[in-house]
Amino acid sequence: MQLFVGLGNPGAKYAGNRHNIGFMALDRIASDHGFSPWRARFQGEICEGTLDGEKVLLLKPTTFMNLSGQSVGEAMRFYKLTPADVTVFHDELDLAPGKVRVKQGGGHAGHNGLRSIHQHIGAEYPRVRLGIGHPGHKDRVAGYVLSDFAKQEQGWLDDVLRGISDGAASLAKGDGGKFLNAVALRVAPPRSSGGGKPPAAKGKAAPAETAKAPDSAKTPAPQAPAPQASPAPEEDTRSPLQRLADKFK
Repeated sequence: MQLFVGLGNPGAKYAGNRHNIGFMALDRIASDHGFSPWRARFQGEICEGTLDGEKVLLLKPTTFMNLSGQSVGEAMRFYKLTPADVTVFHDELDLAPGKVRVKQGGGHAGHNGLRSIHQHIGAEYPRVRLGIGHPGHKDRVAGYVLSDFAKQEQGWLDDVLRGISDGAASLAKGDGGKFLNAVALRVAPPRSSGGGKPPAAKGKAAPAETAKAPDSAKTPAPQAPAPQASPAPEEDTRSPLQRLADKFK
């Protein structure tokens, strides 16, 4: 049995907050995979179902973020689970919006929900870190995480939640890589390959075909012989009377 925990704050006032992306992830899994209705238990809301034959419990603590560990510890003890059976979905300031990472154990990095869970079950539990980006200055963090996702963020948010639902069964079986692949297929689906020729490399001209010269161009045409110059006429040394007499011969 696996226990998936989503972190957030209870109530309609916080439902669309960036801090509540963990709740959103569990709601999507429950809706897409036909889990039981939510019911109040363990200082939170819980439902159950199966993912590819693996029994999974979904828990949303309603203690408010800073006391999340109370709910998680109570549920874990009741079902006799170990920290390795608990996977926590939480918002992550240090990841860009739309980025998702799986982490095993480690520190809480100042996240109050994780800090509380550390106090109740220790640090050696898996986490799914859901990137929401950073506002740029630590003084703006509280207002940022407690504000709703902007309208222009709804596209990538929906892709992430769909991907989490697609890969939930793999995560339940401990295959974090396959889970992340499912998310990636939603967030950045592969482009369809075109059937045409690839373009020539930038900066390099495509090799041009050399035109074949016709045979007449290969062999020069024979040139006509240059005309021979006529010999210069000899000088006439006859007298005018002789020339006249020779004319009537």
